[in-house]
Amino acid sequence: MVSSPCVDVCEVEDGVCVACNRTLADIATWASMTEAERRERMRELDG
Repeated sequence: MVSSPCVDVCEVEDGVCVACNRTLADIATWASMTEAERRERMRELDG
């Protein structure tokens, strides 16, 4: 299973999802990131 902070509440304000805090660039490139890159980005989002 691919790690993702997505909670299926997609609402974007100022280029950032209000539910998962990912930018549109994060969302667009998420599938091409390695699992390690995803986990690191998720740690950054939590911080």
